[in-house]
Amino acid sequence: MSQTRRGFIALGSALAAAQAQAQAQRAPRPEMWKPKVGGLVNYSEANVAFMKQEGFTSIGFWAQPKSNLAPDIATDASLAKIKEDVRQSGLHCSVIGVTVNHIDPDPAKRKAVNDHVAGVIEIAGKLGVAHLGTMSGKDPAKKLDAQVDEIRRVYEEKYFPLCEKHKVRLIWEPWPEGPNVATGPMGYEALFKAFGNSPYVGIQFDPSHYVRQFMDPYQAARDWADKIYDVHLKDTEIKYHVLQKTGINPPGPASWWRYRIPGQGQIDWPKFFTVLQDKGYAGAMNIEHEDDTYHPGYNGNDINDGYKTGFRVGLRYLKQFVPV
Repeated sequence: MSQTRRGFIALGSALAAAQAQAQAQRAPRPEMWKPKVGGLVNYSEANVAFMKQEGFTSIGFWAQPKSNLAPDIATDASLAKIKEDVRQSGLHCSVIGVTVNHIDPDPAKRKAVNDHVAGVIEIAGKLGVAHLGTMSGKDPAKKLDAQVDEIRRVYEEKYFPLCEKHKVRLIWEPWPEGPNVATGPMGYEALFKAFGNSPYVGIQFDPSHYVRQFMDPYQAARDWADKIYDVHLKDTEIKYHVLQKTGINPPGPASWWRYRIPGQGQIDWPKFFTVLQDKGYAGAMNIEHEDDTYHPGYNGNDINDGYKTGFRVGLRYLKQFVPV
């Protein structure tokens, strides 16, 4: 009996020792997931101050043609002012956005676009912003493979030397109506096959575009996580009471979906954030505010009170799932 008892004691001691050794060898627990959360806006001092005041930690700016960050408008002095405003705010500027067609079939339009984007890459470098959010480019007259070949050629000739110099990456938002073939996995596969492991291209993930195309944003984020460098926080509401009457291609004027502030549409945000957290995504996430229920958006470059309310509502909702 005593032998049996001593055996159990010895076995228990051995198990405890083994568990202690395994605990010591176990990799340290990762730090708490805490991505930076912000909003996309035109640059103004007031907009930077608003984002800081409301508790955002990230910000993104638009650099569309004729905006105050367009290369033919921005000056070294104005860029230095912007950089200092952001620095003093403590916000992280994660991205500069520009919506253009890099392979426009019209030669004059294409040159204007390529020159503009080249200038924006330089501006991003001067501001210390690592990502330029855009579309891939599109020429509907060509098959996908031919479009991808042309996109690769234009990027390598016009953009990549500047990307290398200024440490900037072009990242594609999956906007299906835009000048874009990077609208989901099919386009991603073709593009990344062409570009290989280029450090100058990636994905700006936006789950709202998947939802309105009845695609799975969670699986896409899981499958392409290693290519995601920035995230748009935007929801999509499917108006099923309209959709049941019109179908996805209405015979007359009708709208069966609309963009919303996060939490106002169909996206399962806890599920989406779980994918990003599990995959170790550590980049920024910015509300792209296209919710018409809070418009009009701007007075000049300053966001209006209604637009501000939308940002506040979105951040209040997101704080349930993302430590800000």
